[in-house]
Amino acid sequence: MGLIQPDKAPTQTPVSRLNILAVNWQDPKNPLAGGAEVHLWENLTRFAANGHNVTLVCSSFKGAEAEDNYDGIRVVRKGGRFYFNYIAPFLVRQELRTTKYDVILEDINKVPLYTPLYTNLPILVVIPHLFATTVFHEINFIMGTYIYLAEQPIRLVFRNYPYCVISESTRQDLVKRGMSPDNIHVIECGIDHSMYCPDDSVSKYEHPTALYLGRVKKYKSVQHILKAWTKVLKSTPNARLKIVGDGDYLSNLKRMSRKLGLDNSVSFPGFVSSESKVEMLRRSHCAIYPSLKEGWGLTNIEANACGTLAIAANVPGLRDSVSNGVSGVLFEYGDIDGLADTVIRVFSDDDYRRNLEQGALKWASEFDWDRSATRMLDLLKEVVKKGRVR
Repeated sequence: MGLIQPDKAPTQTPVSRLNILAVNWQDPKNPLAGGAEVHLWENLTRFAANGHNVTLVCSSFKGAEAEDNYDGIRVVRKGGRFYFNYIAPFLVRQELRTTKYDVILEDINKVPLYTPLYTNLPILVVIPHLFATTVFHEINFIMGTYIYLAEQPIRLVFRNYPYCVISESTRQDLVKRGMSPDNIHVIECGIDHSMYCPDDSVSKYEHPTALYLGRVKKYKSVQHILKAWTKVLKSTPNARLKIVGDGDYLSNLKRMSRKLGLDNSVSFPGFVSSESKVEMLRRSHCAIYPSLKEGWGLTNIEANACGTLAIAANVPGLRDSVSNGVSGVLFEYGDIDGLADTVIRVFSDDDYRRNLEQGALKWASEFDWDRSATRMLDLLKEVVKKGRVR
């Protein structure tokens, strides 16, 4: 597809009230939405609550309306999950013809949409994390190569643009790719403390219980928990594991669980309501996040805020959301014995677990969506003041 000639930059409105055009692959109503969508939406809803006009352009999904409006945000959907990057330029240009926007917020989640090539507005680039070679752990070589190559022009197209990233790990990744550290702003995720909070009336499960909660994708490496669980059961025969969530790797995990003879110990509740999610986080003895790479690892903070420690792989993103020895424990990615030994200690040493639970509550109190959104909004205003990168 040839480049679209950018429109002439519109006259900017006062920074006190912004017209914001956000561009992302999915909105939270999409059944495949994950942490990246939560992060973007929590910020956008707060922008709207503060009097700013916000529109999100994203892909559609089965049963979705072409245009929606919820939580104070106008949502425009068109194009499917696998080809939205080809639809996005025309959808964005259509918005720019009908509405005078002050700034574009492009959330690079999966394949970049490269808005600088067909717009002439100031742009803030939001990056939860980039896949790089991690993508080959998730999908076939052909699709993996497509996504890997699609990321490569980032260093050229967005080289001098301001970035908002959610962890120090992602900042370091961008610096390695040639981006200027001065252009990269780390604004960590927040949390809804009115939802994710401890409840003294709720006790831990009767049996020692570990919880995985999130999308069930191959690169999330939930299979490592199953492999470790055989060792856990030798030490703690009454232990329980809940793998909560949905995804295209779920059937593989169920087959693996049966093959390992874990059916009496492992359950797969699937997708659950927010209320059930919070209850499970409160009642579990630990939450486990063994992923290969993340932008942040919001579930770790959600568990911590509910009074539950987090056990996570020592990888980019997760090492940012877990304070090792304070809010939980980091283990080396792929170290099955190390993961099993950590879970066994949590299950067998109550003092050790309770100390981490207290540290988890303190650690989680440092993260707040209102503070995060205020910082991102200040950054957006600064982007508008400086104008388009030339």
